[in-house]
Amino acid sequence: MGKLTSDERIHILRDLVGIESVNDNELDVAEYLQDLFKKHNIDAKIIKLTDTRANLVAEIGSGSPVIGVSGHMDVVSPGNPEDWQTPPFKLTEDDEGRLHGRGAADMKSGLAAFVISLIELHDQGLPKEGTIRLLATVGEEIEGDGARAFYKDGYMDDVDALLISEPSQDKIIYAHKGSMDIRVTSKGSSVHSSMPQLGYNALNPLVDFVHRINEAQAKITATNEELGEPVANATIFNSGTQVNSIPDRAVVEFNIRTIPEADNDGYQDLFEQVAKDVKEKYSDCDLDIDTYMSRSAVFTTGDNPVVDLAQSLGKKYLGESIPKQASPGVTDAADLMLDKGKDFPLIMFGPGETSQAHRIDEYVYKDVYLNFIDLFEELLPQAIDKLK
Repeated sequence: MGKLTSDERIHILRDLVGIESVNDNELDVAEYLQDLFKKHNIDAKIIKLTDTRANLVAEIGSGSPVIGVSGHMDVVSPGNPEDWQTPPFKLTEDDEGRLHGRGAADMKSGLAAFVISLIELHDQGLPKEGTIRLLATVGEEIEGDGARAFYKDGYMDDVDALLISEPSQDKIIYAHKGSMDIRVTSKGSSVHSSMPQLGYNALNPLVDFVHRINEAQAKITATNEELGEPVANATIFNSGTQVNSIPDRAVVEFNIRTIPEADNDGYQDLFEQVAKDVKEKYSDCDLDIDTYMSRSAVFTTGDNPVVDLAQSLGKKYLGESIPKQASPGVTDAADLMLDKGKDFPLIMFGPGETSQAHRIDEYVYKDVYLNFIDLFEELLPQAIDKLK
């Protein structure tokens, strides 16, 4: 059937942006992609995680080596639609050739580029040897359940290289920090503020807890040559319901960006030890630690022929030299690559500027989106050859 036209390529992205998969409803995206693949005689399997959330896997070619390509189907909330210049779930082109819409950059354009490249390669009878496996995931923007399910079910066991099309058209990312979200809750007993001795102020031990974490973080000297230093911040603090009542509950939430030298397990131990110390000081306090998201750092060297190939094709299709570097953000690689070593070929490279992720009036340049389809179509078979 040959290559799709530019209008057909845009139409697919328009359809994907039109599916409101805000931290849910990825099943609708998966079913759309399954139907699209079916039209081109490619089998795609839907793997349901809940009634509305499902991963999707599709393959072309056969045998080894195996290249995994991955993109997530969820998007973040657009916020107030009235703040947008165009409807957030209607792909809209402006006078400067930018395609606006929630997910236009992060990352339905990258997902669409992978899907279309697989379709066009398959229509050409490629690859002759080796396998290209699409892993379309749920929940990347929150907890990473989709990537974790793919890993648990063995879909990464035979993968020899992984490409993730996160919006990063100006850089090729080969490593990134980990991320943790930790909620600490302090429970007390509410009474009138004029008689605090009759209750227990949940706020006091929690303020001390935050102070101790900040002190401990300031003493951490661990660093990574590529990823830099770990970061820990208290970002949400809530307590009480009325100014003249002693609060019976206080909650603080932390976001932490980890590195291999100061990893998730280490921070978990730190929080538990600080909680123990605070409880010893405040004999009646009740603290609960809930680590509701934990994704490890991903560290590879970036020194491999697949990264070199991506840089070469990036210059060819995007017209400029593309540097390779590490990132402070976190991706599905954190769960897909749990047992891969530092020499494993990992690339995060896709249409869209990193700065557009989660923004109001999010956009991707139309020509960049179209060029990435051709880039992937050339990169994937050549990468298979380099991995033989």
